[in-house]
Formats: sequence, structure tokens, C-alpha cells
Amino acid sequence: MKTSQFDILFEPIKIGPVTAPNRFYQVPHCTGMGHRYPQAEARLRGIKAEGGWGVVSTQEAEIHPTSDLTPANEARIWGEEDIPTLRRVTDAIHEHGSLAAIQLVHNGLHTANRYSRLSPIAPSSCLVDSNDPVQARAMDKTDIADFRRWHKEAALRAKAAGFDVIYVYAGHDMTLLQHFLLKRHNHRTDEYGGTMENRLRLFREVIADTKDAVGDTCAVAVRLAVDELMGDGGLRHDGEGREIIEALAEEPDLWDVNLSDWSNDSQTARFSDEGFQEPYTSFVKLVTTKPVVGVGRYTSPDNMVRVVKSGLLDFIGAARPSIADPFLPEKIRQGRLEDIRECIGCNICVMGDNTNVPMRCTQNPTIGEEWRKGWHPENIPPLEAAQNHLIIGGGPAGLEAARALAQRGAEVTLADARGTWGGRVTLESGLPGLSSWGRVRDWRLWQLRQTAQASLYLESRLSSDDVLDFGIAHVAIATGAEWRIDGVGRHHREPLAFLRQAAIVSPDTLMEKGAGAITANGPVVIFDDDRFYLASVLAELTAKAGHKTIFVTPSPIVSPWSENTLEQVRIQKRLIDLGVEIIASHELADMDGDSLTLACCYSGKRTQIACATLVPVTSRLPVDQLWHDLMGAQSKWADAGIKSVTRIGDCYSPGLIAVACQSGHGYARDAGAKTAPLPLREDFSPK
Repeated sequence: MKTSQFDILFEPIKIGPVTAPNRFYQVPHCTGMGHRYPQAEARLRGIKAEGGWGVVSTQEAEIHPTSDLTPANEARIWGEEDIPTLRRVTDAIHEHGSLAAIQLVHNGLHTANRYSRLSPIAPSSCLVDSNDPVQARAMDKTDIADFRRWHKEAALRAKAAGFDVIYVYAGHDMTLLQHFLLKRHNHRTDEYGGTMENRLRLFREVIADTKDAVGDTCAVAVRLAVDELMGDGGLRHDGEGREIIEALAEEPDLWDVNLSDWSNDSQTARFSDEGFQEPYTSFVKLVTTKPVVGVGRYTSPDNMVRVVKSGLLDFIGAARPSIADPFLPEKIRQGRLEDIRECIGCNICVMGDNTNVPMRCTQNPTIGEEWRKGWHPENIPPLEAAQNHLIIGGGPAGLEAARALAQRGAEVTLADARGTWGGRVTLESGLPGLSSWGRVRDWRLWQLRQTAQASLYLESRLSSDDVLDFGIAHVAIATGAEWRIDGVGRHHREPLAFLRQAAIVSPDTLMEKGAGAITANGPVVIFDDDRFYLASVLAELTAKAGHKTIFVTPSPIVSPWSENTLEQVRIQKRLIDLGVEIIASHELADMDGDSLTLACCYSGKRTQIACATLVPVTSRLPVDQLWHDLMGAQSKWADAGIKSVTRIGDCYSPGLIAVACQSGHGYARDAGAKTAPLPLREDFSPK
């Protein structure tokens, strides 16, 4: 049933010559699919429209070979040959009555043109902002004229491809237009440099060019960063960011406002709350009559209504919440608020783009699989024949497997040895900054508790004999994994015999008991060879509890993989602010008494540090003894009525929570099939 308090979110909004059917706006975001996987890209965007997003945007679309982002896999609109590919996207979006938007981009000094091998261009001569040994050349007047022409031609191609909203993009410190706006990049002394009026000139010209080219039938949107969180060194919402919008207030048809760079705009829940951008973007509606869209990782419908009614935004912009639940708008419209699969703000989706592969999501295991595997986020085909399943383990894999199987019509029994559901999700969501991760558990539990198809049992540790006695046809073992305490990880590939077990506290124990697990007096050493988030969170936990904490890692920086989730700088800064001593590029060499010997990974030079407690965050081992026991009893399966025993999640292969959820979902999808279907491929044509 539609809830009247949310009616305001479903009002149509005019954007220049077009009208959005509601206020839900999927802002431009990358998918890792782009020009290499056009069918997958089109299907993903089409499902967003099916789910009720009134405007659905592409990722950034390169307008010219001088803006070649290879190996990143974004959209391309270099020439007429790109129009049919992009038409797939607009057709998929229009099928459900939504507007299709495209974000045109030239990346200026943000790209090294590795594929096109053309010289990068920028307002002034400078190094590109990657580590490539490449320099961008300063644009002359001919280059500026060429750029304006390229952008106008790309806008015309976008119109021909069927887009309704066409972006002029100046944000995230990765676009040529923003580079012209910024004093640190623009050192010109002609009419395109110096004063704000001059630095604004090209931006104004391109907006006008785009409106002249396509403004009769297409809306022209501007995406602009209004603050860079750099103080006087960058754009500020109470400085030049505001001046830009005031100067151009009525020129575009829509303002899409955010923060720069991307790590500021897409902060994780560990470092920001829902609506964290509001203090920086709230002024925009005061200085323009044009509709405004902004983001803030909004998942609460009440918050969305507040933002609109208070005059902060006209559209609720979303990237990550639209990934976690493509049907978020439709669920609000139908009053099914408990069914919303809320974004947890972990940035695993961002990781996909930063590693140049199709994205994945911790909450939504179907993302990126819509075309490849035919997975729909809401619909799963019912089982052709009745099946009974026993799922052992109530962590992310087990919960998702049970939920999806029940949705398919299976009778599901879910058992967990612990007294609480969630497995590692429950443990990790109790750590500093990770409380939103509990949504992975809570959403699935709520779904399971609404159906008579599922029976749930806690404090139910099962042996192989118990499983045989149950006689349930299909058994999935989702008993998770546990952290090693022998030092084996990425750097140390064999157990370290010198480690003193009495001085070691495992990450599992520290998560279960909190800082109270540290009983020895003296420094706590967190040794991180996992190199993602957990070691830094545990260091934060012990430091906040008052323990002197030393963070040791073979990596040259803290949590290097978190660069892909846009967190690395914030993580390292937080540890520094907490007084955590960081010793990078060192391995474990010896342990004796209350001391730990480290060795430089490069020189081998040894250093001795005090260590009362060592917490090794290195790698995990599957907890799969039950599976081995059942495989050893395979001769008894037939008499017990067992047809299959399968490991899923971390019990099969330890990995991300997102991987565990997808493993459980895949198990449920493949139930009843003789063999799991092979995913479709776009990189070859079968003969």
C-alpha cells in the first residue's frame, strides 16, 4: 500500500524540456562494465529503471581519444560507431518510463591515454595525476576550440543515442573542466586563467555550446563539486564553489552537486553518516531556481522526505543505495519499507571500478550478474520440484542461501551453533565504524521470519551423525572460517615456529570479547598481512581502549587494498590521530619474552620492539571439519536420504562478506539444476 507521507517523493519534476516521473535520481556511477560489456551495462541500468528510479544515468562517457581511461572500463562516445551500444542503454531505461542521462567527460590531466597513446591535455603543462611517467601539455587556443567541438559533437551523438539528460561534468578533480576552474591546475595568464571570471570562461562556453546543440529536446545538467574539503587550497562551498554556482545559476537545466575528490564524495559509513554532504550543498537551492540533485548515501525514506521538504534538494540522488537495492523507489511507493535492502556504505561496489572489473555489492549479490547470469534482484524462478534443504551456519552465506531458497519455495532448515545470527557479520559490525554492516544480517533475518518456508535454530551445533539422522536431501555447510594465529599470510607463506602462542590473541577472540581480550600489560602489536580493513579497525579498537598500539605491516602503507574502497588515507590518518605507532615494510623475524623482532622487508635489518600481545591479522582457514566428516560418510548418504552436500561461503573459500553472500545466493539459484549454467560472455562470439 502506498504511504501518503512519501507522496512528495513521487511527484514529477520538470528538467528543462523533459520531465522526470519522480524524485528518485540514480546519479552517474561507474559499474566496471562500460564499453567492454555493453549488454551487461544496459541490463543493469534497465533494472534500475524497472525498480522505479525516475532518472537513470550512465557512468562517465569519454568524449575523445585524448581522454582515454584504459584500463578503466567506462563508457565511450568517441564517434558514431558508439551510438548503437549506447542506444541499448537508453532503450533499456525508456522501457520502464524513466529518463536516460549520460555524463560526458574529458579527463584532462587525470588520464595518461595508455590505449590511444595521444598526449594528455590540461590547462597548463603538468604531470598527469597517476603514477605514469607522462606529462600533459598545456592547451593552446586551437586545443580549446577543438575541445569545445569534441564536447558538442559528443552531445549530438548522445542525443542521437536517445539520452534525455546530457551532462557537462566538472567534478571529482578528474575532469578537464574542473581543472580549468582550479587555481592549482590552471596557471594560465590569458583569458582562460587567473581570475575566477577567466577560469570560469570555458565552463560557461561548454554549457552554452551544449544547450545550443541539444537543448531543444534534451535537458543539460551540470555536475559540479562545490567543496573539496581542502580548505583554502581547493574549492569551498563558502568560497569559489558558491561563486561558480551563483555566476551560472540559471544556465543549466539541473544542478548535480557533490564533493571532490571521489574519496570525499563517496565516503564509507566508517567515516561518515547518511546525509553527510548536506552542510556543503544546502546553499545551492538558495541561489538557483533550477532543480538540484545531491547525494548522501540516503536509505531512509523519512530522511528523503525531510531533504525535499526542507528545500535542500529537489531530487534524491543515489549511486550506492541504488546498487544495494535497485527497487528502493518501488518499495517505498508500495509501502514495503522493511523490504528495502539498505546500503551498508562499505564501498565494495567502488572496488570493482578501481580494479577494472564489473562491480559487486555486499548487500545485493545480483549486481553485475543481471545479464551475465540472468539474475534479477527481486525475482527468482520457483523450484520445479519440492526440495528440502538444511543450511548449517547462519552467517552471510547461510542466511542468503536460506532466504533465497525459501523465496524459491524450498523447505529450509537453518541451524547455527552460536547463540546469535550473523556469523562474522555480527562480529565485525560490533567494531568501530562498522555498525551499518549489521544490515546484511538484519535484512535477511527479517525476510526469513516472514515466511513459513524457513525454520531457524540457534545453539544447534550439528555433527555428521546429526546430519545423517535428519535425512534432509540437500545440505549446505556454511560454517565460515577462522583467523590463523601461526603467521601465515601474504608475506609469510609458512608457519612461524617462533611465535609464542601464550602472547597471541586471535582477531576472532578480539572481536568476540572486545578490548577486554587484551589481559597482558604492555604494547599491543597488530601485525597486518591481510592488508584490507580489519587490522586497522582492530588497532582502532585497542588504541581507543587505552592500550599502546603498534601497527606492523610488510606493506609500505597501512591497509593498501583500502585504496580501492577510497578509505586508505582516512584509515592511516585515523591511526596516526589515535597515537598508533606505524611500522611499515617490516616482517616478523623472532619473538622472545616480551619483545618482538622485526626485519625490514628490503634490507633485512632487524629491529626489536616491546610486545606484550600480538594480534596477527594474516589469513583465514575454512571451518570445514563437518564437510570432511560427511564426505567420509558418503556411503551412508543414500540410506539417510541425502542427495548433496555442498560447502558455501567462507567455509568453501574465505573472502569478502560480499563473496559469501553471492556464494549463498548462487547455491540457491542453482538448486534443482543438474549442472550450474555457464555465465554469458561478451568477449567472444561462439561458433
